[in-house]
Amino acid sequence: MNNGPLVLAVTGASGYIGSRLLQELEMEEGLAKVVAIDTRPLPATFDKVTSERLDVTQSLDDTFQAHRINTVAHLAFTLKPGRGRREIERVRQANLTGVQSVLKACHAAKVSSFIYLSSHTVYGAHKDNPVPIAEETPSRPSLGFQYSWDKALCEGIVQEFARENPEVSVTVLRSCVVMGPGADNFVTQAFFKPVLIGVMGYDPPLQFVHEDDVAKLLHLLIMEPCPGTFNVAGEGVVRYTRMAHLAGRRLVFLPPVLAYPLTQMAWKLGIQKDSPAAGLDFIRYPVVVSTGKLKKETGFRFSYTSEETLMAYLSGKRVVPLGHSSNTHSKRAQAL
Repeated sequence: MNNGPLVLAVTGASGYIGSRLLQELEMEEGLAKVVAIDTRPLPATFDKVTSERLDVTQSLDDTFQAHRINTVAHLAFTLKPGRGRREIERVRQANLTGVQSVLKACHAAKVSSFIYLSSHTVYGAHKDNPVPIAEETPSRPSLGFQYSWDKALCEGIVQEFARENPEVSVTVLRSCVVMGPGADNFVTQAFFKPVLIGVMGYDPPLQFVHEDDVAKLLHLLIMEPCPGTFNVAGEGVVRYTRMAHLAGRRLVFLPPVLAYPLTQMAWKLGIQKDSPAAGLDFIRYPVVVSTGKLKKETGFRFSYTSEETLMAYLSGKRVVPLGHSSNTHSKRAQAL
């Protein structure tokens, strides 16, 4: 536990996960104040929340010290990949500069706890990935997939900060895709287009984590810091073909020799804006993470399986899955 009144700063507070976290913390009596940092206005009014319209790439030192920040949840991150070398570099520098600026402010304010929301994509989508992947597995971000590389580079900066500031509890959460009724972003839009592309011969297992579980996990770690790197994913998996079936989407399989060049051409021409061809690796090779370490060290338990998380998202979008029955949502997926 932190000493003295707990004052939390949340970056990216107006985003999908940030705003859900603010809702989760509404009734937390152990929080003296929450400082919500974002360039955009908050989607609602929250008790105990002070909004600061700031860009995390700029200095936050004065803000952190003025509010006496002692705990930070860094959620701000540009998700959408850049198109072309200049745009890729602009997005990357914004993400790297953002985490550097936040950590600099943490050092100046002498914060006691820092939480960084990373991604399971830092492991990369590779044919030889172990199943499941434990946190000790070296990160191997997928070549050509910007989100994977940017998250890995940001993690490197965070880990260096942790080594240089051992008195600070530093937590890195490598989360799979977050979904739920409130999800509506570039990631979920890419997953649920009218027609989905598959790579012939591959039907990878996918993991999802519910927005409520992520908010509750962040809540727990804010109040009870636990340093280390942890994988985050709902129980069980959903095969790519089952996801398409449940979402009522047409799935077209192409051989790799066609899928990759066609996807890359569509990306370069702007016909599709989701991902370059490297993104196909994530619907080809398994990136299935183990959450045993998280459960053992924090005692946290997920309320939703991966399939239940997917169903919650589809229900929120009023999608009726093909062959859906009333007991589909309650069916528990097999745990890893």
